[in-house]
This record gives sequence, structure tokens and C-alpha cells, in this order.
Amino acid sequence: MHDERHRIEGRVERVHTQRVKPALYAATVPLTVEAWHAPGEPVPFAQAAAAPYEPFARNTPWGPPWGTTWFRMRGQVPAAWAGRRVEAVIDLGFTGAGPGFQAEALVHLTDGTPLKAVNPFNRYVPVARRAAGGEEIDYLVEAASNPDILADGFARPTPLGDRRTAGDTPLYVFRGADLAVLDEPVWHLDLDLCVLRELMAELGEHEPRRHEIAHALDRAMDALDLDDVSGSAPAAREALAPVLAKPAHASAHTVSGVGHAHIDSAWLWPLRETRRKTSRTFSNVTALAGEYDDFVFACSQAQQYAWVRDHYPQVWEGIRKAVDEGQWAPVGGMWVEADGNLPGGEALARQLVHGKRFFLEHFGIETKGVWLPDSFGYTAAYPQLAKLAGNEWFLTQKISWNQTNRFPHHTFWWEGIDGTRIFTHFPPVDTYNAALTGEEMARAVRNYREKGGGTRSLAPFGWGDGGGGPTREHMERARRLADLEGSPKVVVEHPDAFFAKAREEYPDAPVWNGELYLELHRATYTSQARTKQGNRRSEHLLREAELWATTAALHTPDHAYPYETLDRLWKTVLLHQFHDILPGSSIAWVHREAEAEYARVAQELEALTGEAIAALGEGSGLRVFNTSPYDRAEVIRTPGGAPVWTTAPANGSAPLEAPAGSPRPRPVTVTERVLDNGMVRVRLADDGTLASVHDLRSDREVLAGPGNLLRLHTDLPNYWDAWDIDRHYRNRFTELPAAESVTVVAQDPLVGAVRVERAFGNGSRIAQTITLRAGSPRVDFETEIDWHEAEKILKAGFPFDIRAPHSSAEIQFGHIQRPTHTNTSWEAARFEVSGHRWVHIGEPGYGVAVLNDSTYGHDVTRTVRDDGGTTTTVRLSLVRAPRIPDPEADQGLHRFTYALLPGAGIEDAVAEGYALNLPLRVARAAGAPDPVVSVDGRGVTVEAVKLADDASGDVVVRLYESRGGRATGTLRTGFPLGGAQVTDLLERPLEPADTDGDSMPVALRPFQVLTLRLTVDRNRD
Repeated sequence: MHDERHRIEGRVERVHTQRVKPALYAATVPLTVEAWHAPGEPVPFAQAAAAPYEPFARNTPWGPPWGTTWFRMRGQVPAAWAGRRVEAVIDLGFTGAGPGFQAEALVHLTDGTPLKAVNPFNRYVPVARRAAGGEEIDYLVEAASNPDILADGFARPTPLGDRRTAGDTPLYVFRGADLAVLDEPVWHLDLDLCVLRELMAELGEHEPRRHEIAHALDRAMDALDLDDVSGSAPAAREALAPVLAKPAHASAHTVSGVGHAHIDSAWLWPLRETRRKTSRTFSNVTALAGEYDDFVFACSQAQQYAWVRDHYPQVWEGIRKAVDEGQWAPVGGMWVEADGNLPGGEALARQLVHGKRFFLEHFGIETKGVWLPDSFGYTAAYPQLAKLAGNEWFLTQKISWNQTNRFPHHTFWWEGIDGTRIFTHFPPVDTYNAALTGEEMARAVRNYREKGGGTRSLAPFGWGDGGGGPTREHMERARRLADLEGSPKVVVEHPDAFFAKAREEYPDAPVWNGELYLELHRATYTSQARTKQGNRRSEHLLREAELWATTAALHTPDHAYPYETLDRLWKTVLLHQFHDILPGSSIAWVHREAEAEYARVAQELEALTGEAIAALGEGSGLRVFNTSPYDRAEVIRTPGGAPVWTTAPANGSAPLEAPAGSPRPRPVTVTERVLDNGMVRVRLADDGTLASVHDLRSDREVLAGPGNLLRLHTDLPNYWDAWDIDRHYRNRFTELPAAESVTVVAQDPLVGAVRVERAFGNGSRIAQTITLRAGSPRVDFETEIDWHEAEKILKAGFPFDIRAPHSSAEIQFGHIQRPTHTNTSWEAARFEVSGHRWVHIGEPGYGVAVLNDSTYGHDVTRTVRDDGGTTTTVRLSLVRAPRIPDPEADQGLHRFTYALLPGAGIEDAVAEGYALNLPLRVARAAGAPDPVVSVDGRGVTVEAVKLADDASGDVVVRLYESRGGRATGTLRTGFPLGGAQVTDLLERPLEPADTDGDSMPVALRPFQVLTLRLTVDRNRD
């Protein structure tokens, strides 16, 4: 047989694109269109319905950036169309940009009922499956003229990311709105051709199946009358039926498809636009569920459901119906798809609590898995927290974006820092927005790394980010690929069903231990520093408010615990932990609003804490309130500014002045540029760097070179400016110039401080107050930066005379060790990593910690000096200056503190990390009651104290083991203890706990998280 592949393939391509696709709609009539341009921000439907509309013609420009135009579209189905499938087809002027990154619209009936969205690849609105003829059409269409921030591939900064700078030039040209007859035989022929052509292209030229499909396509073209595509489409389909009917191989891979529409809760659009995006996409999904009874849609992020519930009640009812019918699958069990590294431990727990509880309360559904396809790496604390929230599986896809190393598994057991394992899957299709194309199906099979062990993978399909979600074309593809020779078998099913089958067939899947580090997007640990600082401060203020509100509620009958306020504030903080807000990768509008929101949260939480402390009783003296889980003895400043030595118990209160006769620390001496408190001696060089940090307790010099060395690096990654920091940033830098001034600003027996000021770069300034207090080896660097750089990163380096084989960085409920060497590409790829309140390095017998109150990014390197000694350098990433997508990212004033803690073990790092982030609070109050809970036992650390969410009055305490070893101790209550239960994160009982009066024993394995529910014995109040 002669080889006619090229002739056939060329013929089919031309006929398909130039004859079949243009014939999808057999007839059209234009709708009458009028428009009203809403001024400013979006308006409610009732206001839009009452607005004055004016005629609007095709090819008319419309839509300034972030604007809203309401279109009124009216028409009548021609009588001649009786019996035909009729749709309204709307083209807002869609561009070549991706769906979700341009104009979108929601179509309403005149009574306000949302019907369906209009998107670039989903432009139709059903009118009648079988028209009677004469139907009147009257729609109100809310169209959003969202700009394409992705234009030019992030090649240059754009002012479009904030309404204040975006201008008012129209972005789109309205192309028209028509009533149209969908020619169903042609539409099905189009889909047949798509599936077979794509499958054929993926088969090898030596494959008989490829040639079989080619000749069937050739015969179909022969059967198609190009002058009557509509009339001959059934004959062409009949020619293709035999090749579409051939079943898949017995050993074919199975792809579990599930509808999906990953919608970033904010990113290249503000939060207010996400609320509208969810309404549009969810309207599409509920409409599609009505068309296809085999359709299943997976949707995460309880926050987005709550928006629809509150703002689009008819869409919400459609969701509830689809859930009841098994076509809508709530998944993920989190409030939002949060960043996977930066939220604190308690915040990550609350993400799971609030997400799971929402789905239980509104749908009666216990979600079984964590669904995080797009976050930028995943903490090794996740397996334990996921299991403690009642989850059985974990899904992500993002690790396939690794720059350097290909992850070795697609289905595996992920083991966390405490030893908990959770069944995990990475879809080998390598996208969470699949279209079920032939190329994607072949890619899934080709990539799948569990061949011989497993036989199935997951493929979430649908247009995300407001692109409209799954379409009827996706479902038609799935039906054709259900059992088709040469292709994997596609079954549309709930993710729970997929995970159950995958685990059953592959119970001995391999194990991955530790964090899932993404070898990309490393700059998200640093970008938009004020957003990160707002998050860190909010997390700690929430801890304070809960502790002192609990204390007041237990001991002051008239003080009501602020359940609703705390719930609302937690959800605000959790929302802003979304994986494009907290990482700093959103447009200016998003971060401007986030900073304002954090300020409001702080104000409310400060008020709650103040009210709770005041409720404990007024007194004539000042007291200190310690929210930290560790006893404190330190110097603080009184409201009048004078330093005072004070002590306070963990989670408790004490008089401001330490009791007479209690030990007092040695005084601080300050001589020129030397600070000495008898524990540590710090000497500054003339240029303002640290020339020496001498640990007097061990008679050891800590530094191996200039300390607090500030370097300004050129920081232009290859792509993804706000997200990425590439290794080559290290190759070009300038050390900040010598200080303009080095001035002693505190010379007191309790506090010594030197202020160092510098000017640098493009008009930037940095002022640092280096402080040493009596009784503490901690050296604080209170920093104020007026930042005006572009495409730079500022690092603060500490070269330590320590041979550290690894660094330890705090993560949620524990810490993780990372090698300081680069033996393999896996270690070399970790040239920038994240940590929370501290990073620690050490050698046997000695260690040092670097603490912070707001930053996360850092790097640790190791070199050998000429004298044979080893220098291990810790460098904090202080502030960046990316210009995309926010051209003014991080510009302006920053205030934060980091600290050096010489002679520190892990326990010291943990305690001082809490201390730096939870400063002692001073208030005028009467003698406070005993702490709600106190704990003895090394490593047993209290993370949260609160009243139970069910308003029962029970006290909930969350503990964890913080050293990385086994821990035992005793928990004592400051209230009459009636009983105790171990619970899951949702405060549901797991097992009873032994008590002994008002105390109970506690035993924890390394990094174990333990939640206790304590009953108050009201008979002993």
C-alpha cells in the first residue's frame, strides 16, 4: 500500500477547520443589544436592572480596565426553528488571551436569576433543546472587562494591576450576540474528528492503529458533501463509527477524569472579582450537571462557596442540588487553597478545621482529602495535620514544575516529620486544567512513573481562573475516550473513588519522607514583605486574643467569649493565606487591600485582648501578660519608656516588677562600639557591621567574618519576577556602604543599644538599632528600611565559626533539617529555603540561632577557610523589589526585627522565637488568675488555648513536641478539671485521657500534635 498519510492528514485538517467547524451553527439571527456602563465598582442586579440602557452596536469598543458593562439582549426564536436546538451565542470581543484572563460575563433573566456564564470557550446560553418557535428572549448580562495582566508573557511591568493606575481606555470590542441553531450532527462530527485526529497524532507511524484511523478519516471525508455539511454529517459519522467502537487494550492505563475549575481566590484580579468569577463558573457547572448525568465536578475552597452562598443564593441552591445528586464533589477541606509553606502551624490547622466544618455543616459531607494542586511547595507537617483533620489522601500537581529534578513518583505514601503517612497522588497529566486532548492523555501515560505497580491516574479537566470550568465538549471527549483503542480509558468519577481504587491496587507504594520542596518560586518566601508581616502578626495576635479571652471567660462570669468575632477574624486571616496573596505574587490591588485588612484585623484583636485583660479586674499596679508557652525573665520597657527587669509564667501574668529578692541579671556596659552584658560581648566595626560576637559563657568567638553583613544583589529571574529567585542572583552584588553614623542610643544597666544608619542604592536608607539586654544572650536588630530599589534583593548575612552538617528551620509544629552541603542536585536546588521564626545551626556542643518576626526566606551555605576551620553562613532575605505583576512591590517603609542568639540549642531557638514574636504585654490590672494551663516537661509546647467552637464551655488545648524527640510531662489546669478527651483538629473526641485531679500526664512522640478537650467541673467553681 502506498503511504498516503500526509495527503489524508492535510485533507482532514482543512475540511475540519474550514468546513465542519464553520457549520456548527446552521442558522443565526441577531439579538437586539443595549448597554449601560456601571460607574466605579460592580453594582447589585436590582440597580443594574433599573438603569437606563442605550442601543449598542456590533464592533463597538467597551470596557475600561476593571469596569462593568451591563448588556440587555432581546430577541425571538423564529417559528421556522421549531424542533431545533436553539442557543444564544455571545462574543464579548474575546481575545487570544487564555480564558479567565480577559472578559467574562454572567447572563441573568430579568428577574435576576443567573443562567450561565459566557467565556471564550463557552459562549452559548441554552434557549431550548427543542424549540417551539416564537420564544421571547430577554437577558441582562453583567460583563466584566478584566485586563490581561499576562499579556506579553510577563515581559514588562504594567499599570493594569490596580484600578487607580489602569486608566480608562476600552479594552474590548463587542462582536455580537445572536440566537443560533446548533446543528447537532455537525457538532458531534466535529468532536469525533477532534478525538480521532488527536489520537492518531499521538500514535507512532509504525502503529497499525494510526493508519486504520487515517483511512477511516479519509472515508469520512469522502462521505461528507462539502456543499451540504449538515445533511451529510450523519454519513461521515457512520464512516467513523467502527474505529470509535474499537475497545481499549486490556492493559490500558485508566484516567479518572473529574471536572475542575481552579479559581485563584486572588491573583491577577482582586478579591471582589473572584467573588464574581465563582458565580460565573459555578453557574456553568450546575448547568452542565443538568445536561450530563455522568458529570462529576470537584471543587475546593470553602471561602468561595461562602461567597456564592452570601451573594448568589440561586447559584448556591444549584450547588446544593448537584451535591445531593452526587455530581458536585466538595474536596480539599480547607478554607482556601493556602500557601503550603508560610502559614503558621495553628493557622494551617484552622484552614483544615474551617474548611472541613463548612462542608459538614452545609452539605453533610466529610471531605476525605487535601486538594492543593497549585501551591508552591508543601510543608512536612502536612501529613500529620491532614490525618488529624480526618483526611485519607493528598493531591497536588505543582511539583512537576521543578526546575532541576524530576520527582520520582506519581502515587506514593508521603511521610511527615512525626512519621505520619498519607496516600498521595500527583496527576501525571501535569495540569489541573486538562481538556482531555489526545496529547494530554498520551502525556499522562508516558509520564506515569508507577507502571508495573499502579494502573490509574487522575486528570482534573476544565477551564480555570474564571475561564468557565468544564464544558460539554470535555464531557463528549470523555465519553468517546471511555473505551477507545490506542488511548487510556477515561472514567469520570469522584476523586474519593479514584483514591480508593489507587490505594487498593497499590498499597505498597513507595514512601517520600520530608517536605515536598518546589524547585521554583523560591522568592515567594520574601516578596511583598508587608503582606507577610501582616500575616505573622495576625497569627500571633489571634493566639493572644484566644488565650486571654479564655482566661477571662473562665474566671469572670460576665465576660462572654467572642466566638463570632474570632471566627470572622480567623477566616479573614485564612483567606489572605491563599497561595497568591501570602506568597506576594498578586497584583498591586490585592496587596494594597491585604495590608489594609491586616491593619483592621490587628486593631480588632488588640481590642479583644484589651477587653479580656480588663475583665480580669482593675488594679492599681502594672502587670505583664505572657502569651508565650515558656516562662519569661527579661527586660521590657514600661509604658513610660523605662526599662524594667520582669518575670512571667508561661501563658500567665505577673506583676511588672520582679519580686524583691529574685535574681537580677548583670548590668549591660556600653563603651563606644562595644556592648557587654556578661553573657555576650558584641563589638561593632567602624563600618557598622559586627566585628565580633564573643560568647562569654563558653569563651568562644561566634563569628568567622563580618556579621550582619548587608548585601544588595541584582535579582532578575528568568521569568515569574515576583515568584522566582534564580541561582545567578548570587553572582552580582554590592555590600552596603559603610555606615553614615554609628551612635550609642541606649546606655542603661538593663539595655545597651547602638544605632547604625546607611544610605544606599537608588535613594534607599536603612537604620538598625542593635540591642543587647541584661540577662539575655540575644542580640536584636530592630530594622527600618525606606526601600526604593528595583529588581534587587537585600540579604543580611552571619558567617558563623561552626561546622554544621545541616541547618534546622522551624516549620509548623516542629522543624526540618536540611543539609548544608550540595552533594547532589537535590541539595543544590535548595539554594533558597523557607523557615518560620528561627533557623538554627550547630556542631556537637555549640549552636547558634537566627530569629525573625516577619521574614521567611533564607539560605545556608558552608565553606572551609584557609586555616582549616569551617564557616557556615546564614543569610536572611529581608526585602525584594520585583516589578511584575506589581510594579511598585515592596516600595516604601518596612519595619521588622531579626535577632542573633549565640550558644543556642533547639529548645532555646523555640523559646526565643516565641518571645520575639509574642512580646510581653503590659497592662494595669488586678492580680490575674493562674494560667489556664501550665505544662512541665521538656519539649511539651502549648500552641493554642481556646474555648471549644461548639460554645459548650470546654477548653481546647493544642500541644506539640518541639525538640524532635520523645517528651513526657504534666499538664495542670488553672480551673477545676472535670475530664479530658483527646480529639481531632475539629474537636471531635478520639479517646478519653487520664486525669488526676486538676492535672494529667502527657506523652508525645517526636513532633506529635495533640489536641485535648478539657471539661470544666462547674460544681467546683
